[in-house]
Amino acid sequence: MDTNTPLLNLRAIEPSDYDELAALMNLVFADVGGAWPRMTIMDLIHQFPDGQICIEDSGKIVGAALTIKVNYNRFSLNHAYTDIITEQNVIQHQAAGDALYGLDVFVHPDYRGLRLGRRLYDARKELCRSVNLKAILAGGRIPGYHKVADQFTVIEYIEKVKRKETHDPILSFQLANDFDVKRLMKNYLPEDAKSCGYATLLEWDNVFYDEEMPSIIESEKKIVRIGIVQWQMRKMVSLDDLIDQAEFFVSSLSNYQADFALFPEFFNAPLMGLRPDLSPVEAIRFLSEFSEEIKQRFSQMAVTYNINIISGSMPVLENDRLYNVSYLLHRDGCIDEQYKIHITPHEQKDWVIDGGDKVKVFDTDAGRVGILICYDAEFPELGRMLAEQGVQIMFVPFWTDTKNGYLRVRLCAQARAIENECYVALGGSVGNLPRVNNVDIQYAQSAVFSPSDIYFPHDATITEASANTEMIIFADVELDKLKYLNTEGSVTNLRHRRLDLYGGFTRPEKNK
Repeated sequence: MDTNTPLLNLRAIEPSDYDELAALMNLVFADVGGAWPRMTIMDLIHQFPDGQICIEDSGKIVGAALTIKVNYNRFSLNHAYTDIITEQNVIQHQAAGDALYGLDVFVHPDYRGLRLGRRLYDARKELCRSVNLKAILAGGRIPGYHKVADQFTVIEYIEKVKRKETHDPILSFQLANDFDVKRLMKNYLPEDAKSCGYATLLEWDNVFYDEEMPSIIESEKKIVRIGIVQWQMRKMVSLDDLIDQAEFFVSSLSNYQADFALFPEFFNAPLMGLRPDLSPVEAIRFLSEFSEEIKQRFSQMAVTYNINIISGSMPVLENDRLYNVSYLLHRDGCIDEQYKIHITPHEQKDWVIDGGDKVKVFDTDAGRVGILICYDAEFPELGRMLAEQGVQIMFVPFWTDTKNGYLRVRLCAQARAIENECYVALGGSVGNLPRVNNVDIQYAQSAVFSPSDIYFPHDATITEASANTEMIIFADVELDKLKYLNTEGSVTNLRHRRLDLYGGFTRPEKNK
């Protein structure tokens, strides 16, 4: 290669490229037979043109990747090189296969160090995603093994490569490109003396694979719009007054095609002002008398305005015990509920509220969601329980009276987003309620948080409201980014948990 900057172009291999491609294969694979016959390359191009790609520098081919389709269930098990390419050099491409099989990736020696191999691997991954295949499989040579075969077993050698205690020119590269070693294959390519006949079966999983491609009606939503109501606490003269105010916000969020509307914890507290003569314990039970009707009317709004509503939370009396409950009103008319698990000292002392005992993830038409009511967000165990059930968005309706209390909830909510690789939407109330004991002042700055990685905003905050101002805010969250993060993030918190130390205590019964 000359000293000028390469002019690189990635493209499909064409029949006219054979002579140049064969010369490169003879150079790179001199120890294992060199180039394939013209017939084999022509057959590859004819049967699966999208799978044959090359990189050229100013018109000269300097790297290439050759790929076929196979049946995953067959080739994720032990096999030999001749099961892929027969002794007569016939390629065993399966047009209806559900996985890619990497035949070869090769780069001109003069161009090594420019990460051309990574470009070819990334192109394969994009092909796998775009045509909805399950995985990429490959039989990987380990050409460095013959140098130490008298010192280590092949299993020990692979482990040393994984731990970077030694370098293998092929296996090290494949591991760096997100492939996992699934099994060891003996006599994969017997003439491969450098690998002593061994090969690794490598696999890269397509996290976006859909086993059955859904119709448009059934397809999973990729971008979800979250709407949050930063609710002004104000005097209410009746239940209808409160519902009218809530419906105004639901209508506004619906007009902007929001998928969710989040209300704050105890957003209905102004109704306690209808009976200022009651003690705190009596007042909260008086408030609970409205909860069933509010739930039903919110459910009707969810259907009417085609939006999923998280109704903040409300006091609910069951068998003479009081709970703090958030309802998820689906736009198809279904209703789910989440009880607050951890009860604050104020709720216990002044209102005698009890805590629930289950935390659940709910399937919606816009992702898998969970609800942590205010104080619950300050307990990482609950967030992890939701994460283990596949949560994508956590909703945190809250009520706080001071900035100190608000920051506790906010900072913990941000931590839940990072450690559980999900989005967290935080919705609170503002204003004053002079005639209502224990809910007289409010502080809030509602927001939507993301994990903290290159796929997301630099400060991991997608949007936030102005502090202590009644308003609505929106955030579009991309669910696919969570899948990328889980497998290819700068850090992958969920995958790197030490389950041998702390993995057994946060596994609830999954929500049916």
